[in-house]
Amino acid sequence: MNFSYWELKEWFTNVDFTVVGSGIVGLNCALQLREKYPKAKILVLEKGVLPQGASTKNAGFACFGSLSELIDDLQTHTEEEVFNLVKKRCEGLQLLRTTLGDNKIDFQQNKGYELFLTKELYESCLNKKEAINKLLQPLFNSDVFTVEHNKFNFQNIYKNYITNNFEGQIDTGKMAAKLLEKVLSSGIKIINNIQVEKFIENNEQVEVETNQITFNTKKLFIATNGFANQLLNESVKPARAQVLITKPIENLHIKGTFHLDKGYYYFRNIDDRILFGGGRNLDFKGEKTIEFGQTALIQNKLEEILKTTILPNTKVEIEHRWSGIMGVGNQKKTIVKQLSNNVFCGVRLGGMGVAIGSLVGKELAQLVN
Repeated sequence: MNFSYWELKEWFTNVDFTVVGSGIVGLNCALQLREKYPKAKILVLEKGVLPQGASTKNAGFACFGSLSELIDDLQTHTEEEVFNLVKKRCEGLQLLRTTLGDNKIDFQQNKGYELFLTKELYESCLNKKEAINKLLQPLFNSDVFTVEHNKFNFQNIYKNYITNNFEGQIDTGKMAAKLLEKVLSSGIKIINNIQVEKFIENNEQVEVETNQITFNTKKLFIATNGFANQLLNESVKPARAQVLITKPIENLHIKGTFHLDKGYYYFRNIDDRILFGGGRNLDFKGEKTIEFGQTALIQNKLEEILKTTILPNTKVEIEHRWSGIMGVGNQKKTIVKQLSNNVFCGVRLGGMGVAIGSLVGKELAQLVN
């Protein structure tokens, strides 16, 4: 490529730390590195115009797990592991709020509500509610989950919700913009539209080969989550999440974050609109992709639920649709580890990037001695 002497010297020479991915994990990793090494030359590489993956494409849920999700997790994790998962999500959310400020990310704690399609699933969750509340008592000093009647008048669901009293929501765009602003103001360089294709470790350096240039860095941090298997041989797979948002709705009475069908569907209020996503369970195989886009199967189902369950007696128009790519695996625990002398990774956030991304970024930076 046609790089000048000035460009090579300023951006690609004597690089101390290179972070791949400018999402929540990558930017928090860079910030922690700056704090630890104030004079270091830190470079963040991003393949998209904006952060790709899920950091700017998520639904903005400041959540740590619905009751049915935590019950499901207990099928494959011990009670201690589930407790630690929730603890980390809460710590991560607190770190995000402290780093950027509640006003800057429009953090609101409007509670989370789990809706049930069947009485059977509701009663199954209800039977385990007290046990989960007891498990989480040391974290919250109060009951996390309580029962409420259908105060938002949704249709085709069971008459009661299970409410998460500590769930919140953020404005994802504001969060990402403020994070980028904070990183840039600390003297960290971000380069967009550049894709890392491979890397080779050579003694005390890592050679980073991109679609634009090949250069050396002392340490390399991979924070690409859903795209991790393009660079790493780790147990993390991509999972696409499809989302739609309505046009503004007059006198919208719905306020909060909502989970339906074990969290496979989720919706919330934002700017007098309903943002609604999910449906990956309709086609797990097809949604295990790194390609952005929508499918008729899932979009049609989202529209059907929107019009028959969420806003059954309201004229609703869809304004926009998009998708994000998450990183998931058989375990909910994130992969934060040193891969070799000078290469590190923080991936597999399991759809909980808003909650744990800041903490994973911090842990990733702390791997460097």
